[in-house]
Amino acid sequence: MITSETVGKYCRTLKISVLLTIALLLTGAHTSIGCPLPVPTYSTDTILVQKQITSKKHRIKLYPNAEHDVLFFSVRGSEGKVYQLFLFDVAGHLIRQANIKSKQTTVIDNIEKGSYLFEVFSDDERIENGQVIIR
Repeated sequence: MITSETVGKYCRTLKISVLLTIALLLTGAHTSIGCPLPVPTYSTDTILVQKQITSKKHRIKLYPNAEHDVLFFSVRGSEGKVYQLFLFDVAGHLIRQANIKSKQTTVIDNIEKGSYLFEVFSDDERIENGQVIIR
């Protein structure tokens, strides 16, 4: 289980990986090193979602509601399991943290326009990550 103590350490690590990911994408270097970027993209007029699945054991759905600038997260996994969702800005600052219960939908609203990164954890294992751009 991720605690508030590990979030600070994780944020610092994420900041480095975010900058590296941005640098790879901007320079196009990800294609020359065999990196699986870019990842699948889902888009509406105002919200763009890119996901990279790291575990097929848990099915995660992230879908936007462009009318209300709302994101919906849901996880299909073990009955009664609770997953942790972290939403970061591109500077690596934690914007939102939420628990997602298996087979339930969590709503993330009141998000300002911008680019965000999300990660979903099961216990201490990252099971999915990606990027959300709200225009």
